[in-house]
Amino acid sequence: MLETIELETGPNPSAAVIWMHGLGADGNDFVPIVNELDLSGAPAIRFVFPHAPKIPVTINNGYVMRAWYDVSFGDLEGNTKRADEMGVRQSQAQIGELIAREHARNIPFKNIVLAGFSQGGAISLQTGLRYPETLAGVMALSSYLPCADSFAAEAAPANSQTPVLIAHGTQDPVIPYAMGKASYDRLLAAGYKVEWREYPMPHSVCLEEVRDIGAWLTAVLKNC
Repeated sequence: MLETIELETGPNPSAAVIWMHGLGADGNDFVPIVNELDLSGAPAIRFVFPHAPKIPVTINNGYVMRAWYDVSFGDLEGNTKRADEMGVRQSQAQIGELIAREHARNIPFKNIVLAGFSQGGAISLQTGLRYPETLAGVMALSSYLPCADSFAAEAAPANSQTPVLIAHGTQDPVIPYAMGKASYDRLLAAGYKVEWREYPMPHSVCLEEVRDIGAWLTAVLKNC
């Protein structure tokens, strides 16, 4: 089981958000954002911020850091076929364990949101849209859909109508805007309830995006 940081917005939470960080960061990265979100219309939420395993990352000359999967040169130039599929699927399984743990702590599957930034967003899409139980929502920030070639065959019917939020910076030099937009277009064409947001920013998070995240989370969790 991955180590996690937890933050609850109120007693006896009835919903959970499992939020994955980006390459080289850790679970602390998005903890501060919780206090910036306007969740006044949402129920009490348990935010779970897992730490990715430490692995050598090829694009960083094999330096060992927290990563959800390895990244090689060319992987982030639109050629998602070269993504570290084994690493992606291992992380998918680990996040699946965290979903099961929340369910065991009396959070219904339908009240669980997966969220993530960059690599974390890729794992959010990979796990959430393939998960066999219906989830509340899936959010991917500055990210893309990994293992796209196998997606149609592996997508879970249980989450075919689960709300999805994909947001991206138009000036992103790390994960190109085109990769995020192509992922949105693929899901839209497949009939998903997917929303697209873009912002004039690099590979980061901006104030307007934080407002949109708060509104989206409130909308998908308001009936929990």
